[in-house]
Amino acid sequence: MSKKVKSILVSQPKPQTEKSPYFDLAEKHHLDIDFRSFIHVEGIPVADFRQDKIDLLDHTAVFFTSRTAIDHYFRLAEELRLTVPDDMKYFCVSEATAFYLQKYIVYRKRKIFYGNGRFDDLIKVSAKHKSEKFLLPLSDIHKQSIPKKLDDAGFNYTKAVMYKTVLSDLSDLADIKYDILVFFSPSGIKSLLKNFPHFEQGDTKIAAFGPTTAKAVETAGLRLDIKAPHPKAPSMTMALEQHIKAVNKKK
Repeated sequence: MSKKVKSILVSQPKPQTEKSPYFDLAEKHHLDIDFRSFIHVEGIPVADFRQDKIDLLDHTAVFFTSRTAIDHYFRLAEELRLTVPDDMKYFCVSEATAFYLQKYIVYRKRKIFYGNGRFDDLIKVSAKHKSEKFLLPLSDIHKQSIPKKLDDAGFNYTKAVMYKTVLSDLSDLADIKYDILVFFSPSGIKSLLKNFPHFEQGDTKIAAFGPTTAKAVETAGLRLDIKAPHPKAPSMTMALEQHIKAVNKKK
């Protein structure tokens, strides 16, 4: 018999908005939900980036798949003492990502294009600009499908690793127990086991979002108790609520 769920640790930063479904879940079911990044991003040092011999200004356009990519592109440009030309073209995966460019440039005066949130759509948007020489800022851990799609579509581009995923120090959580641990990437599982090499799951439930995360849980020899997305629970909060309703109901 599963014990009642009273506490959850979500391996992501705390939501910035009060309208997060996690806060609704906590209030509705009287739960303690904490947030803690099991991984974080660090910029590639400029000295290391120089070793890749990539000239930012040798490119006429940039693909941006995230705000993080934007931050590190302009960080490196500043550290390399380069001035990004006004006629640089920016191709962003979504409108929200495109608007984030306002942090670094005068938005209305630049050539900015964006998709609907899917990289496939961004490729369609960019198809008329194949004569450009594109730069693709990436993390050291990235979806291999992105460069493959650009290769298949015949784009002239350069991959540039500008930031990396690092496992966070979680030593302060050593004596804290949660009923459910929620993971969103294989790196989160890796961080758990690096920080707590003798981790014993016991009654702790593990929730995983996405097939690669689920596989990482099972490969690590852990028990996967809650999986999302699935037809009846397209989001993690919905999957958690279904589980909580099942185990917290009065016996």
